Amino acid sequence: MTAASPPQVLRAPLVVEFPFTRSLGPVQSAFLTGLRERVVLGVRTGDGRVMVPPVEYDPVTAEEIRELVEVAPAGTVTTWAWNGDPRPQQPLATPFAWVLVRLDGADTAILHALDAPGPDAVRTGMRVRIRWAADRTGAITDIACFEPEEEDGDAEVGGARASGAATPHDGAFADPVTGIVAEARLDYTYSPGRAQTAYINALAERRTVGERCPSCHKVYVPPRGACPTCGVATTDRVEVGPAGTVTTYCIVNIKARNLDIEVPYVYAHIALDGADLALHGRIGGIPYDQVRMGLRVEPVWTDGGRYPDHYRPTGEPDADYDAYKELI
Repeated sequence: MTAASPPQVLRAPLVVEFPFTRSLGPVQSAFLTGLRERVVLGVRTGDGRVMVPPVEYDPVTAEEIRELVEVAPAGTVTTWAWNGDPRPQQPLATPFAWVLVRLDGADTAILHALDAPGPDAVRTGMRVRIRWAADRTGAITDIACFEPEEEDGDAEVGGARASGAATPHDGAFADPVTGIVAEARLDYTYSPGRAQTAYINALAERRTVGERCPSCHKVYVPPRGACPTCGVATTDRVEVGPAGTVTTYCIVNIKARNLDIEVPYVYAHIALDGADLALHGRIGGIPYDQVRMGLRVEPVWTDGGRYPDHYRPTGEPDADYDAYKELI
């Protein structure tokens, strides 16, 4: 007789991404518009330093900075790291070096990619120049990357270069860039661990399973593997629900990308019967303006679904506030 093998802990790729839209002030607008026109701008601080990329406020005095200057599109590598396995949407698809480059005329370094055949071809002090993108829109990606500059020797890091003095610039361009959309993205492999693996597997069977703390006896759903209050491991599994109580909720009025749900709709915290922690879920089967605290709800599953699609009213009387006030 052989012992049963433990269930396999789940692993899956996970991508978290959202577009971040921001408006640009006069300094950042001039910097990004300048890149579109193959011009690199920085700002001169109160103590005379030139900062590239430019900032809007002096890092020493916190005073607003508006004095724009133009620097050279070539400079010196101050430090670097080799990237042998580029990720999606990085500047280059082939292995490259991340470099900090102090452009001629600047006192700070800019971070970007250096197109080099291998790590042996990269060194601190090497001279590099900007390779401009063919199609430029007013973004940092208008610098496609840096590439080695054909020079007669490396520069001394920290030393001045006679041909690289910063020159004043008024920052005026036709059709200036006034806003950008930054695509924030986090791409990684997620493992839910022992407790949440059991929880997810139970959901596939249309059951909701939490874990009870052996010390305070609270039941956590979803389980965390340990009690956040007592700090002890939770191993006693408890099936809860399926019905529960809306403890609090919000009305969503902005349609999410790639989510086929018409607005407005309601997302709520739901305390399942027998649980001491509320989970969140969408409320359906009722007009959004009729959802309320204390509403009794039950899960609705779709064919083949591994988790409830939404929760709907059970038709029971609302729960008394004292029954769920500690779970809000």
